Amino acid sequence: MTDRFRELERPSAERKKDVVLMATVSSFEGLSHPSKSELRQFAELFMPLFAASTPEAKREAVAALSQNPNVPSAVAFFIACQPIGLSAPFLISSKALDDETLIAVARTQGGAHARTIVRRDDLSPTVIDTLVGLRHSRQAPAKPAVEDSEAASSSQPVQKTIAEREEDLRQQLRTMAQHLNRPHSDTLGALRLTEVQEALLVRFARERNARQFAKALSDCLSASHLLSERVMLDISGQQLATTLIGLGMDFADAAFVLGCFYPHLKARNGDMTGAEIMLEKLDPAQCENRIESWRRADLYTVNPDDTERQGREHRIPAEKLVVRR
Repeated sequence: MTDRFRELERPSAERKKDVVLMATVSSFEGLSHPSKSELRQFAELFMPLFAASTPEAKREAVAALSQNPNVPSAVAFFIACQPIGLSAPFLISSKALDDETLIAVARTQGGAHARTIVRRDDLSPTVIDTLVGLRHSRQAPAKPAVEDSEAASSSQPVQKTIAEREEDLRQQLRTMAQHLNRPHSDTLGALRLTEVQEALLVRFARERNARQFAKALSDCLSASHLLSERVMLDISGQQLATTLIGLGMDFADAAFVLGCFYPHLKARNGDMTGAEIMLEKLDPAQCENRIESWRRADLYTVNPDDTERQGREHRIPAEKLVVRR
């Protein structure tokens, strides 16, 4: 019976914590210019109350605080690091998140948080540069994990028979043969957009920010800025279409990007736009090969030690990268 009574008491206890949490948030919202003491007091009260409340109350509190520019930095970071289902409104809207906090969250909390940060309206160049480069920073930790596993395996040596070693060798040869004759559906080794990179490209296209788009595209291609600018200068849109398909961008997103930078591709021909018709005709494997040939040529024509200087000397005005009506 005691357990049953506890079961009945629990909902009311939870509701009480929810009420206290929302009352704390409401009181803080009523402070137009909170003092340092009030900010510290709110931070001390909020975090334990938040942790003890129900998911519904947490979502309401986050939604309310996402519109408040006075949220203490410790609380802002705490909320931003919550699971994305809770933190998304705060990551998108909060003015209390400075560049350092956004960068820290993007680097430590994973792709879902980074993709949500991309949706902010006020991203600074510093944050954008960090988001563009996240692919490299996230690949780096892979090596220690492999080394750790190798160390663990070496700490427990296993004596293999000759037959087992021969079987391992045969398996390696089979794997090598598969790589040499891989089907078109196998994208192993091909350049591929991360979800964050794709989100950034779509964002810059929506803003018609040709300069930032070209910069992000050059990072996606692991090539010079000059290559991405040359791709965009093709006023037919064919080279950019080839690049987007070769990088594996979603078909609808690729069509949207093309329509943003090349208005003539927005025109409809039957049930499809010019961009969709252009993309439909492209073969992904051929696009991958075309990209690789461009990248090889880019390596031959651009001195890696002098790339930045050449980029400045031959900088193409942003307005020339966007096709006008």
